[in-house]
Amino acid sequence: MKARKFFLFLIIIVFVAFDRKDNYNKKELFLWENANVYFLLTDRFSNGDASQDVNYERTLPTAPLRGFMGGDIKGVLQKLKEGYFKDLGVTALWLSPIFEQNKGIVDEGWGDNYGFHGYWIQDWTHLDKNFGTLEDLKKLVKVAHENKIRVVLDVVLNHTGPVTDSDKVWGNEWVRTSPQCVYKDYQSTVKCTLVKNLPDIKTESDLPVELPFFLTEKWKKEGVYEQEMKELDIFFQKTKYPKLPRYYIIKWLTDYIRELGIDGFRIDTAKHVEESVWIELYKECVKAFSEWKRNNPSLVLDENDFYMVGEVYGYGISGKRYYDFGNKQVDFFNHGFKSLINFEFKNDANSDYETLFTKYSQILSSDLQGKTVLNYISSHDDGQPFDKERKRCMEAGTKLLLTPGSVQIYYGDETGRNLNATEAKGDAVLRSFMNWDELSQNADKHGNTTQEILQHWQKLGTFRKKHPSVGAGIHKQISKSPYIFQRNYSSTDFEDRVLIGLDLPRREISLDISSIFPDVTQVRDHYSEKIFLVKDGKINVYTTKDIILLEKIE
Repeated sequence: MKARKFFLFLIIIVFVAFDRKDNYNKKELFLWENANVYFLLTDRFSNGDASQDVNYERTLPTAPLRGFMGGDIKGVLQKLKEGYFKDLGVTALWLSPIFEQNKGIVDEGWGDNYGFHGYWIQDWTHLDKNFGTLEDLKKLVKVAHENKIRVVLDVVLNHTGPVTDSDKVWGNEWVRTSPQCVYKDYQSTVKCTLVKNLPDIKTESDLPVELPFFLTEKWKKEGVYEQEMKELDIFFQKTKYPKLPRYYIIKWLTDYIRELGIDGFRIDTAKHVEESVWIELYKECVKAFSEWKRNNPSLVLDENDFYMVGEVYGYGISGKRYYDFGNKQVDFFNHGFKSLINFEFKNDANSDYETLFTKYSQILSSDLQGKTVLNYISSHDDGQPFDKERKRCMEAGTKLLLTPGSVQIYYGDETGRNLNATEAKGDAVLRSFMNWDELSQNADKHGNTTQEILQHWQKLGTFRKKHPSVGAGIHKQISKSPYIFQRNYSSTDFEDRVLIGLDLPRREISLDISSIFPDVTQVRDHYSEKIFLVKDGKINVYTTKDIILLEKIE
């Protein structure tokens, strides 16, 4: 009789556990070291308002995939409301630059091109009409925050847009138009133009300047001149900064933080600007973020500081804290950056799991402790991504989302979006429109359907979101065959532990998990949603997949 009662008691425990399947952790902790950042080109993701597809008389034909295609902030907001990002475990949205772009067309060598990508800014104080309005952005930030998702804006301080018949040069006191960078040393990387006809802002200048005539005339036509000038006067009086090019732009950029509560900036072309400028920008970002928090206490998500991640092109995690210009090493982590984009990961991802995970865990827990790197497998301008043919989509998701550090999902990584558009040339091949049609049709992709790929990324992404130990914890191998490892994260008031198995045989096996989960602990496989009770330090597992993501049921 006692045995029957005990058996019934165990059954009740299991049923209770199933009832609690969405409430396994008493609280969730967000860390930028474990962030799951979704990077999208605003014009390429989702079209929420087709009536705004053509603006500023941008009607000339372009080379394939080099014109505006209709994506906008409203489209991103629609997908946010539908739960697309939440289902993927996204904790931060990174939008490509949304400020007002060149009006004219440019031939960069691959055919005629409009500034759909957002990196050709002509007016930092306005959003480009193709992307949307300030009110659209406010709504996006509000809904994102309601879903515990941060918003990161991509910002440019290094250059303006190219000069065209419709886009005037900012003037010699603001920009240089030569020499072109040759990247031999620090000087030839910083005080030069990235490419021909891309004016380089004189961020090093200590000579006060007035605003270019074309910009003030534009503001007058728009009826905002008096307000813009009044705000500038207040900013310079309050900060005591001289009226230098960099301080104007710093003011314009931090306005979005102060007004909307933007959580972070991704800094474009970071190594092409004097590193001291990034300290100045970060200082003003922190002040603006603190001001927004004081004015909006009910909207504050957590105690995290303002986040800055830098695109120091060519930086890799093996360099640890430094980028080497040849004649000078710079520690960008010591100049306002919490994180740097890791250009090394796409190659490291060809390593076996243990080599990859151990390397990243060791560096992040020593030289880069308190900082992190942003790993990626593909991006908008990397012509040699991991798995360009999209034949290893499942493996790519597993390696990216389980490697220590923070992660960047480039839109369509999770759905196998084509990165090799045959009709386009240059970096345009990486910038096709999001493959929603394939997702709805469940099209075949090299043996895995688009839906299966997405579901795999969703399982890994939501597991990562729940467990800061995945990206910010210490990695330790438990077993080589089958391959089992654990991740542990602990702080003064939070502890998180998980156990993960990869390349598992698809049959029943016994896993020794005594090193992390004691007897009579209930654990759940986040991937299959099965629940187990630890007995004699082990659980018996039969899975139709080769992966298991074990978490303790609180």
